[in-house]
Amino acid sequence: MKRILIVAVASMMAASRALAADLPVPAPAYYPVATVYNWGGGYIGINGGYGFGQSEWGNDPLNPSGNNSSGNFNVNGGLVGGTIGVGGQWGAFVLGVEGDFDWQDIRGTSSSSFCTSLITSTIPNTNVNGVITINSPSAGLSCKTESSWVGTVRARFGYAWDRVLFYGTAGGAGANVQTSLNGLPAQVNPEFGWTAGAGLEWAFADNWTIKFEYLFVDLTGNAACNHGYSCGYDVAATSTTTGNTTTTTPPVGANMNVKFNENIVRVGLNFEFGH
Repeated sequence: MKRILIVAVASMMAASRALAADLPVPAPAYYPVATVYNWGGGYIGINGGYGFGQSEWGNDPLNPSGNNSSGNFNVNGGLVGGTIGVGGQWGAFVLGVEGDFDWQDIRGTSSSSFCTSLITSTIPNTNVNGVITINSPSAGLSCKTESSWVGTVRARFGYAWDRVLFYGTAGGAGANVQTSLNGLPAQVNPEFGWTAGAGLEWAFADNWTIKFEYLFVDLTGNAACNHGYSCGYDVAATSTTTGNTTTTTPPVGANMNVKFNENIVRVGLNFEFGH
């Protein structure tokens, strides 16, 4: 009886093993792998924001005020423009080159004595006895600095966390610096220097990114303000009359160097391709 029972149990175990071997094996669960964003390739975009900085007029030894300069005064205004760039990615590191050009309306004025002592009229006043009267400064005079465009070409180097890129940037910059006494036509001076800054960029779609950026622009060359029709005169023209003879001495034009720097805070929208 025992032998029969043992044989029956052994037969059942063998049958269950054979049945299990014939059952299908379940496939392992599939978990899709997240795609890491690629910051390589080219891009174009638009940007806009605000610029603020300082200007200073100085280095005019004959200035009637006797001061060396106007001192620093504020300039500010809005800007908008376009961006183009290309970059590559190695692991989490991103390196590229970017350029931009913005139209801007940056301006400011100073009413220091360095500015208000200048003369805009060079016609001398002379009384009937031939005594010279030097012209007085014009009322409401002030030094005015403005700029209507700024452009940069920069290296860009950053570190990416998938769709978020933090970057630093540095390179060359240029802008036109317009100088004049308030109310007179401006003297235009293209000037060049350097720029540096940092930014944060987010890829919110496969080919679209938005960035927030700060740049400091320092124009190392000094703009000139040395045309009488723009910047006035240190000494007016004079004349003396003796009998029927009038002797005229020409005016001495003002000759100032103008410094300009700018802080740019802006937001940009880029379309990326080739990545």
